[in-house]
Amino acid sequence: MPPSNPAIRDLRIDRPPEDERPRRTWLLVFAVAIVAAAGAAAWMLRPRAVEVRTAAVRAPATQSAAERTVLNASGYVTARRAATVSSKVTGKVVDVLVEEGMAVAEGQILAHLDDTNLRAGFDLARAQVAAARAALAEIRVRTGEAEQERQRQASLIRASVSSQADYDHAEAAAAAYKARLGQQEAEVAVAESSLAVCRQQLDDTVIRSPFAGVVTTKDAQPGEMISPVSAGGGYTRTGICTVVDMESLEIEIDVNESYINRVQPAQPVEATLDAYPEWRIPCRVIAIIPTADRQKSTVKVRVGFVKLDPRILPEMGVKVAFREAAAAGAPPARSLRVPRAAVRQQDGRDAVFVVQGGRVERRAVAVAASTSEEAEIAAGLAEGERVVVSGPASLADGAAVKEANP
Repeated sequence: MPPSNPAIRDLRIDRPPEDERPRRTWLLVFAVAIVAAAGAAAWMLRPRAVEVRTAAVRAPATQSAAERTVLNASGYVTARRAATVSSKVTGKVVDVLVEEGMAVAEGQILAHLDDTNLRAGFDLARAQVAAARAALAEIRVRTGEAEQERQRQASLIRASVSSQADYDHAEAAAAAYKARLGQQEAEVAVAESSLAVCRQQLDDTVIRSPFAGVVTTKDAQPGEMISPVSAGGGYTRTGICTVVDMESLEIEIDVNESYINRVQPAQPVEATLDAYPEWRIPCRVIAIIPTADRQKSTVKVRVGFVKLDPRILPEMGVKVAFREAAAAGAPPARSLRVPRAAVRQQDGRDAVFVVQGGRVERRAVAVAASTSEEAEIAAGLAEGERVVVSGPASLADGAAVKEANP
């Protein structure tokens, strides 16, 4: 009940109504702070993107009907034409005109042997030919003279001036000179043949290249003896150098006889040199040698290069993949390639991780064939997609990733 006394009423303090707006402002600030703190905590606790190395899914450089690998094998580059050039005679090497790596033409001089004795014999044979020809000229003159005497005696005997004995003597002399003429002509032919033999022996001291190619080894030096056959003891060389026809290079492969049914003549082949593992070389099967090696149970297969390249050298190691051509009229099977490290085994199946929108997607794939460097994917991927090549072992489907080499 309000006081009725005016004096007491004058002492009362009137309070204004409480303002609610400052209180609401503080509540709003507090709520915003809580939301910001929660966002910051969520950002701090979010799963961080792991760094992975990726590679693009690509199609072969030349997409053809030969897409599916039916057999992998290894072999060596060989030269169909290669020769260790020797001499036809035994002799001392005077000079060698070639070095390793030098290109030579057919018939080019490679070396000379000592020809001192042979040249002396050649000069002697040439002198004998000259002497025989001079004697032949004399015999021809004597034969003509004897024939004239025979004719004179024949005319005299017809005139009853000369006796029969004189005519017979002249006729015999003419016949004798004719015989000597034939003999001397034969002697000239013999001397000329002897000269040709000496000329050939002299020419044999000049060693020439049998075909155009490249010198791969130099086997003799000036001053050494060389012989077409081994003389024993190790002091006589059997060759000057080795010449290889680089246009005849091919691949020689020993295929296990259990798989030779997968190889056909003219079959497409893809070769990879050990020296250039990223270089794919198109090839074709030249021939299947129709015999097997009993000791190794293999059959030799010759594979030719579609196009030769200076990087291909004899005796290089090479890996080959025999391809299977599609049936006539059928479209070629589309296969893609990825690095071999991108294919992982999960739950007994081949799978890869495909990067999409900063996250990885685990995807099962069908591997048609593989080498130590690449895998051929028959299904499960599209050209241009990026797959994880290397990353953490704990990488899982949906994980956030960051490409090290986008």
